[in-house]
Amino acid sequence: MTDQAVERAGKHDCATLSDAMDRLGIEGVCRGIKPRDHKFRLVGRAFTVRYVPVDVLAPGNVGDFIDDLPAGTVVVLDNRGREDCTVWGDIMTQLASHKGLAGTVIDGACRDVDLCLRLGYPIYSRSYSMKTGKDRVQVDSTCITVEIGGALVRQGDILVGDADGVVVIPSERAEQVLDLADEIATAENAIRKAITEGMSLRDARVKYRYHSLQTRQS
Repeated sequence: MTDQAVERAGKHDCATLSDAMDRLGIEGVCRGIKPRDHKFRLVGRAFTVRYVPVDVLAPGNVGDFIDDLPAGTVVVLDNRGREDCTVWGDIMTQLASHKGLAGTVIDGACRDVDLCLRLGYPIYSRSYSMKTGKDRVQVDSTCITVEIGGALVRQGDILVGDADGVVVIPSERAEQVLDLADEIATAENAIRKAITEGMSLRDARVKYRYHSLQTRQS
C-alpha cells in the first residue's frame, strides 16, 4: 500500500519543510545531523532506537533489530550525540541496503563510510569515526520517542533528508505541514519564474506573499 504522506513529503526539500514547520511552531530540524554525501536523499517513516552505556558486557544487542525492519524504513538511532564510539558500521549498511531500507539517521557517530558511499545508502549522522560501540553502548529500547539533534522523533514519524540535513515531521501533523509546504513551494516557484522574466525580487515577493509565508500561524 502506498504511503501518500511519505510520497508527498518526498517531493519537498528540507528547507521548504522546515519553513512550513516554523509557521506551525514545530521544532523539526535535527540540528548538527549531516549527510555523509551531499548527494544522499532520504524519506520514510522512523523506526526509533535508544542506546545507553553498558554497565556490564552484553554482546549481541547492538544492531540485531535490523533483521525485522521492512523496506522503506528510516532507522533512527539516538546515541545521545556520542562521538567516542559508533553504533553503525559496514555490516549493517550492507544489510540495510540489501533490504531496501530508506536510510539511517544517527545522533552520534557511524563508521565504514566508504561502503555507504559505494552502495549509495543514505547515512546522516553527527560525525564518523572508527571506534566500535561494542561493549561501550547497548540498545536500551526501541519504538519509543528519541531526541535527534534537539528534535523529538517518535516511532512512525516522517523523516526527510537532503544536502542540508534532516527534518522530522510529526505523524499526526503531517497533513497540515505538507499542505503548508505545498503552498510555500508554489509561491517560491512563482517568484523564481517572475524574476527570470524581469520582475524585481521586491515586487515578486510582494505579489506572491513571500513574507506572509514566514509568519507563524496563531
